[in-house]
Amino acid sequence: MILAGDIGGTKTNLALYDWSVERVEPIRLETFHSADYKSLEEILEEFLTPPKPPQPLDDLDVAASGEEEVESLPEEPLKIAAACFGVAGPVIENHSQTTNLPWVVNGAAIAKQFEIPRVQLLNDLEATAYGILLLRPDEVEVLNPGNPPQKRQALALIAAGTGLGEAILFWDGKSYRPMPSEGGHADFAPNNDYEIELLRYLRSQFLHVSYERVLSGPGLNAIYEYVRDTKKNEPTWLAEKIKAGDPAAEIAEAGLKGQADIAKQALDLFASIYGAEAGNLALKALSLDGVYVAGGIAPKLIKKLQDGTFMKAFVNKGRYKRLLSTMPVKVVMNQRTALLGAASVAAALSHAPAP
Repeated sequence: MILAGDIGGTKTNLALYDWSVERVEPIRLETFHSADYKSLEEILEEFLTPPKPPQPLDDLDVAASGEEEVESLPEEPLKIAAACFGVAGPVIENHSQTTNLPWVVNGAAIAKQFEIPRVQLLNDLEATAYGILLLRPDEVEVLNPGNPPQKRQALALIAAGTGLGEAILFWDGKSYRPMPSEGGHADFAPNNDYEIELLRYLRSQFLHVSYERVLSGPGLNAIYEYVRDTKKNEPTWLAEKIKAGDPAAEIAEAGLKGQADIAKQALDLFASIYGAEAGNLALKALSLDGVYVAGGIAPKLIKKLQDGTFMKAFVNKGRYKRLLSTMPVKVVMNQRTALLGAASVAAALSHAPAP
């Protein structure tokens, strides 16, 4: 039995697998709201603790019911051979201070507390990178088929959700090797006067404006507020829905349904900046084998990403437009890709020779 986890700023997914070599479905999968817990260990304690056996009837109850008393046996504790967790934050020496949660995650401490022989922490995008290598064709949507070279090169991965993650996969001659990155925290670089004004707007609120400040759930809301404060065209009904609900979700719904120009304008700007930064990453990685767009936002905005706004910005790199046009671009629709990747690493750890 192996344990896999995807530890995000909004939710934490945990799953148990009976994974040998090939990809399998989880035996058990649960989702937890991350902010409701003080630590990953607290969630693991809840997830791994077997349910209490039913309480035996006392003698009077047994006599009254006419039933024979049956001794209840406690469930055997789970024996986990290995565990791997994708964590939203930098992982250094199997230790991570999460970016959007007040948690410290320590692989060695988890291994000791839960008696797991091998525990590996990965950056969440590193886990997703392992996961995309196992995706089926029906789990992606193609934005650009491209024309990759016959000899394998590199892949790039970008994922907007609660934050913005990036990773690179390089070909070592036998397989793709994921390489973690914190590129989502690099400086936001506007491409036109409208985006320059967006940067000025955000600089009035933040000391450092990274791409994550724009390309994330909170980032979509920030873009919307910029459009609202400059265009002055916010309908009252939308303002009330945003105030009462999840701002990013309400903005996306109104924009995709064409219910409010302000929401459509915010989505246009978001998709354009997303495409531009995906293109930046593609150039830095020289990802001739393609770019994957993952994370929680892309599947929800798939119709917007397919309308050409994203790809126009992706290839808009001057003399390198033709090169960018040859790169396949795919949107990951499987929301559990990071969990899948973490499980594949845990499975490999469970079969590794003892240290």
